[in-house]
Amino acid sequence: MNVGASKRFRSPRAILFDLDGTLIDSAPDIAAAVNELLAGRDLPPLKVDQVRAMIGGGVMKLVERAFAASGSPLRGGALEEANRDMAPIYRRHLTGLTRLMPGVRQVLTHFHLNGTAMGVVTNKPQLATREILLHFHLTEYLGAIVGGDAVTKLKPAPDALLLALDQLQVEPHQALMVGDSISDVGAARAAGMLVALLRGGYTQVPVEELGADLVCDSLLDLPSAMQRLQAAA
Repeated sequence: MNVGASKRFRSPRAILFDLDGTLIDSAPDIAAAVNELLAGRDLPPLKVDQVRAMIGGGVMKLVERAFAASGSPLRGGALEEANRDMAPIYRRHLTGLTRLMPGVRQVLTHFHLNGTAMGVVTNKPQLATREILLHFHLTEYLGAIVGGDAVTKLKPAPDALLLALDQLQVEPHQALMVGDSISDVGAARAAGMLVALLRGGYTQVPVEELGADLVCDSLLDLPSAMQRLQAAA
């Protein structure tokens, strides 16, 4: 646990969660979608761990990284065309191989019972996000669901976080962002929020090096880590 924020940490009125790598392990489904797209262009498949390292920044960035890794980089109109082709493929691979990260339901139940408002903020498209959350019966915990196409700028811009907080009617200084990557840290900082990062997500850089206020081994550790940080404040 990073206790660098202990002097200014207070119990948040709202918690915003990233989706991929934070609440769900979607890498196998995303890899299946990427490989279907590549196969349509007679390109070899990528391994799940390769695709896992490409997640973050939205679907177009994923497509760009996948074609670059396949040895056939795309730009401009060709990239836009591949991104359009990816849309229906992506929607076919949302929940077949995706699983909840450890402790998700327990932790959301904990904060729900404590009266903490919660939302999901992700660069994944809005409809795909909602379908996944409905599949896992998580929408009942959430007062805001903001996908990447609901705002003009994706994380690390703060737009999605601020939209979610507006829907929850909570000020940024009263909220905590929980994610797994540098884009979550950047978005939280730009929004004026504290941020916690979880180990075991999709970042290729150790979470301890990303400048979060709090680092947890998993989502299950978040409530107790927050309590320890509050006690030290």
